[in-house]
Amino acid sequence: MGKYTDYVMKTAQDLLAVPSPSGFTHMAADFVKKEFEKLGYEPQITQKGAVLVKLGGKDDENAVVLAAHMDTLGGMVCQIMDNGHLKLTNIGGMNPNNAEAENCKVYTKSGKVYDATFQLENASVHVNGEYSDTKRTYETMEAILDEPVKNKEDVKKLGIMTGDFVCFDPRTVVTESGYIKSRFLDDKFSTAILLGYAKYLKEKEIQTERTIYVLITSYEEVGHGGCAAIPDGVTEMISVDMGCVGKGLECDETMVSICAKDSMGPYDYQVVSGLIKAAQENDIAFAVDVYPHYGSDVDAALKAGYDMKHGLIGPGVYASHGYERSHRDGAKNTLKLLKAYLG
Repeated sequence: MGKYTDYVMKTAQDLLAVPSPSGFTHMAADFVKKEFEKLGYEPQITQKGAVLVKLGGKDDENAVVLAAHMDTLGGMVCQIMDNGHLKLTNIGGMNPNNAEAENCKVYTKSGKVYDATFQLENASVHVNGEYSDTKRTYETMEAILDEPVKNKEDVKKLGIMTGDFVCFDPRTVVTESGYIKSRFLDDKFSTAILLGYAKYLKEKEIQTERTIYVLITSYEEVGHGGCAAIPDGVTEMISVDMGCVGKGLECDETMVSICAKDSMGPYDYQVVSGLIKAAQENDIAFAVDVYPHYGSDVDAALKAGYDMKHGLIGPGVYASHGYERSHRDGAKNTLKLLKAYLG
């Protein structure tokens, strides 16, 4: 799967460059839709802003949905201060500790975009004697515009207002040793993996036994991405999201992770067992783990009332919701597991 892994790595870098916090995913949706069209598919954008595409297959009544999400963490302007600085509210689990001193952009409703930096209030160490002791929260931090603004009125003249989205720099780096480091690998890396799997099926002219759909959702980070747009005839849904890497877990960045249980409870026994068997029989580097603080698109779909089996896999990703790291082998092993499990 080396050729398709190369495609995944390139596509992931391109997609990571497209800003898309939850609720502001239209540019990413357009990117993903066009990429599927380049591969020869006929994707559609749902009313909710997700991308849904049928990859083909023989059995429409026993179909499977592969779900990834293109939405990311981010911020939103919630107050313009008297000094012209911006207070933010988080989009999803954007942790202010991880975002300190990060470059960002403010997207206005008129289409203008302004550069800024997310900093602690009074961020000069030579001035602020409490710098080291101050807890980093959205109350103590602010976005400082790279514009000559002195007060609230100056900011408003730029067209900036409450409700404008703030998108953080992903800082994507790919190393010679195969690691990819970036904000928002969760879950743009897996979105690129599903595009790679679609490319593989198309170029190899493979007609899988079961019909396969791909759903790239737009609100996963706020909990309701997978609640809608599941086609008729679907009996199984697999979230292809980041695999957790951390203390007490077996997975690393080069593996594909198979989740047995997350914060919502256990995944379907038959699906998990089938994924493990496929990995074992095809010499795929994998780990089975329990994620203590995690929810997925398939969890949201079950909450919405869909009656189907469910599973969760994905490439190992370290430092989740921070400056994340994975590896091309994690992508390759995820592709290999999709191929082994589905065809």
